[in-house]
Amino acid sequence: MSEAQEFDHVPVPPEKLHGAKHFAALYAGEHIAGTEFVIGALFVSWGVSASEVILGLLVGNLLAVLTWRFVCAPIATETRMTLYAYLEKIAGAPFVLIYSLINGALFIILAGCMITVSASAVRIPFGIEPQTQWYPTDISFVIIAMAVGAVVVAVAVYGFKRLAQFASTVVPWMIVMFFVGALTLLPALTREAGLSMPLSSMSDFWNIAENLVWIDTENEIGFWHVAGFAWVCNLAMHGSLGDMSILRYARNPNYGYFSALGMFIGHFGAWIFAGIMGAGAGVILNTTVTKLDAGEVAYQALGMAGIIAVIIAGWTTSNPTLYRAGLAFQSLNPKWSRAKVTLFVGAITTVISCFPFVFTGLLSFVGWMGLIVAPVGAILTTEHWLFPKMGYTRYWRQYSNVALNWPALATWAIGVGLAFVLNMAGIHLFFLLIPVWLASTVAYIVFAKIAGAANDYREQSQTHEQEIAKRIEEESEFLKTHHVQGELGGSKQPPKIIIAGVVAWTSLAVCVGLGLYAMTLSAENFDQGFAWVKHMMIYPTLAFFISAIAKTYWQD
Repeated sequence: MSEAQEFDHVPVPPEKLHGAKHFAALYAGEHIAGTEFVIGALFVSWGVSASEVILGLLVGNLLAVLTWRFVCAPIATETRMTLYAYLEKIAGAPFVLIYSLINGALFIILAGCMITVSASAVRIPFGIEPQTQWYPTDISFVIIAMAVGAVVVAVAVYGFKRLAQFASTVVPWMIVMFFVGALTLLPALTREAGLSMPLSSMSDFWNIAENLVWIDTENEIGFWHVAGFAWVCNLAMHGSLGDMSILRYARNPNYGYFSALGMFIGHFGAWIFAGIMGAGAGVILNTTVTKLDAGEVAYQALGMAGIIAVIIAGWTTSNPTLYRAGLAFQSLNPKWSRAKVTLFVGAITTVISCFPFVFTGLLSFVGWMGLIVAPVGAILTTEHWLFPKMGYTRYWRQYSNVALNWPALATWAIGVGLAFVLNMAGIHLFFLLIPVWLASTVAYIVFAKIAGAANDYREQSQTHEQEIAKRIEEESEFLKTHHVQGELGGSKQPPKIIIAGVVAWTSLAVCVGLGLYAMTLSAENFDQGFAWVKHMMIYPTLAFFISAIAKTYWQD
């Protein structure tokens, strides 16, 4: 896809905006990922009670959705620019150079982790041992990681439309797999708890949850830690405005609410289901969840379908993450093609995926990733919203002809430094967002005033502001009379597309039926019945993929 089609350095025109279903699929697909198996299992190992996990995830994920909607989405839809283009407008090219290198490197590492998770599933049919060291211990795993990475890079190079299409194809099945995986392993936990089978009451389920899954060890980790992690784990995307690159295609800021599909289906439901699967797999293998990787957990729950689930779930997260990394490095030079840059950083990402060092410290990494770029989010939101209300001039750096916005650079350094100091002083990583954000906001206001943000730039800004107002008005008029690409609903579909859709949804229903059947098994026939369910799950899975891919192809 050409640079002109991606609008990397200019606002997205109204005729290129995307409709609701693109964002519904993209957010659900990206946040129902292979790493949910890892994070769900880590909550089990934390020693947090069942009620603290459930309530903490509800609160934290709600905060994340509200941040997407009221911080990231309004700025994205008003400017129609990528984070990097907007940051250059406010902070200058030298700042973007530094930011892009750091942020791009963080996204590369995160994407590499997702590929590693997918490779952890592919290793199982080849009999490769789990990769629990920071370095690979089997050359065969390296080959698998390279092959998985090649597919991820190929999809990311095609850009936004292909990402949305890929996610929309697989996301319904991924949701079902997490749910069914928990259903199939609940009987194993029921038997381990000494309860009557099949599981027949909510009180018995809660007994299992408290005594075999989320066991309260009365340590210092609790409700607020769970809520804090759920909020900050995607901070780089919402509070730090990384998803401007995606939401600039949205029709209006309310599309930020589609992040709820990712947060509550993925970061709530999938984490809960993955915790149950992890505990159940540990019971079956007579080990602890901390000694199992994502591929092993999914395989124990779903057989070969579980392996496919982890592979696909890793792809749907690594694809948009790599897309963001490509945008970060492409912003270093407007003449570079985003597709070629994505291909280059994808090669680096694939090499990193061969070293599972991020996999073993995922929670800390995503926490620090968000905090490192959090001051930049505070800078952008302060200049975008607070400056006009305070009598300061938005985009003052441009009007003063200063190459580098040194107040922004100083604020970033202070914010990151404060995060490290507070963490060393004993404040948990997941509680640092608010003090870092507030300190960065105050610091930027003070420094920007010293640098001249409060000066009178009306003469320089008049033409610019008029151009912005004209673009927004033209977009508003266009959207009143035109449909954007991919709105929900639409015209009547041809029969072959309807048939493919029916086959796909029927296949998902069969998967759910198999999971419900596993729930009905008695203690005497559980082992045989469970083995049969795992064996059969691959067939409706294959039927779903054939029909769903055919439907997507015919709709294109």
